[in-house]
Amino acid sequence: MLEGNAERSVEVTLGHLRTMDGPATPPPPAAPLTLEDLYRQHRMRLVRLAILLVDEPATAEDVVQEAFTGLHRNWGRLRDAAAAVGYLRTAVVNGSRSVLRRRKTAREYVAPHAVNARSAESLAMLSSEHQAVVSALSKLPPRQREVLVLRYYGGLSEAEISEAAGISKGTVKSTASRALEALQKAMQSPN
Repeated sequence: MLEGNAERSVEVTLGHLRTMDGPATPPPPAAPLTLEDLYRQHRMRLVRLAILLVDEPATAEDVVQEAFTGLHRNWGRLRDAAAAVGYLRTAVVNGSRSVLRRRKTAREYVAPHAVNARSAESLAMLSSEHQAVVSALSKLPPRQREVLVLRYYGGLSEAEISEAAGISKGTVKSTASRALEALQKAMQSPN
């Protein structure tokens, strides 16, 4: 039952954030999709995805910019423009992982400092329950956070999460289950 409460809280909070961002996929354009179209249509959604993964807006924007830069470098070899969004999402997840690895390495040499990466405006738009979920989410291990963010914020299926995160569908299921359990415990603890 605890897992069900956590899952519901995550689903409501990240679903609320997804709704604030607008529709996940805009209607298909009449003309062929360009890199500029992709940037205009998906940039902010990818930035918010990265923010949920790395907890720093500036770093999240850098991760997304690198993903678009990589797509630009490989645009001529892209066989299907529809696959570009999946490429970008995977690049953002991988870029976020790299940031978190570098951050972990840096913490071994420099004392970590707590940074509240969310703006006052974004926190003000969330209820106290939603704020508790986002705060508890930031305490999860990176892979657990990735799976929950991709599932409930990204609205991805287990197969899509598996592809974006580079893990098996079974690992997605077990990680999500453990993450929801850990999230429930984090939300119940007074810290």
